[in-house]
Amino acid sequence: MSNQTINMSKLRQIIKLYCQHMGTRKISEATGVSRNTIKKYIKQFLLIKTTWGELSLLSDKEINDLFNEESIPEPCEKLDKLIAYFPYAEKRLKLRGMTLHKLWLEYTVKNSKGYHSSAFYKHFKLWKRRSHPSMHMIHKAGDKMFVDYAGEKLKIIDILTGEIILVEVFVAILGASQFTYVQAIESQNMEDFILCCENALHFFGGAPSAIVPDNLKSAVTKTNRYEPQLNENFEAFADHYGMSVLPARVYRPKDKSLVEGAVKIAYNRIYTHLHGQEFTSISDLNEGIWGYILVGIMS
Repeated sequence: MSNQTINMSKLRQIIKLYCQHMGTRKISEATGVSRNTIKKYIKQFLLIKTTWGELSLLSDKEINDLFNEESIPEPCEKLDKLIAYFPYAEKRLKLRGMTLHKLWLEYTVKNSKGYHSSAFYKHFKLWKRRSHPSMHMIHKAGDKMFVDYAGEKLKIIDILTGEIILVEVFVAILGASQFTYVQAIESQNMEDFILCCENALHFFGGAPSAIVPDNLKSAVTKTNRYEPQLNENFEAFADHYGMSVLPARVYRPKDKSLVEGAVKIAYNRIYTHLHGQEFTSISDLNEGIWGYILVGIMS
């Protein structure tokens, strides 16, 4: 493929530097790869018609396959025809029983000199990423605190009656540092929710610029895609600490993906360790939780 064999890490570095408008001479000095080899890889990168952002999401094996000389497309109308076919293929793929392999077979009937299946699959994958990009959220320090309740509750035992009482589990996480706070609480009502948020601020040692709750009734009295109506008491609490309230948008899972991830970590690192232990009060349960916050989630 080239005069010099390089590993995928170095190939990534070459393409990244090229996309940052660095010349081949400087890339060669930075990577230790010859200019001729760099030029060949850049030429292949341009023929693939992708971007550094898309390429960076691929595994080493996918990149190696993609830059294999046999799979590099010629700069002709063959690739343009393939890409023009993809919107139709995507719709067909939604039909029951339809597979990408069947679509490739249909494609080869009309294009006898078209791409082989491996190249077809790779170009379809790249086209889909380009057509349906996934936003990468960048979090600034001190910017947002994401809050929610875990779907699975914990339990305490009434010491007098022996009754098992299910309790809510509140989770808060800071966007940039991913510093996490977890607390068991009796309910999701407004007073308990505000108390948990306030405890989280004390635990973090400060207030962020904004707090991002899910559309809990304790925080949002009326959901709306553009102007949700906030609970007055919760809004007053946020104002007191100088925070804005930015409710997660309905049907926008990425808005709350960070706290949902924190909930999953809590299941793995707290719930599993608490399994089999008996607690007779909320305070005892929280002592157990907070011990695992420090040695588990934070480590």
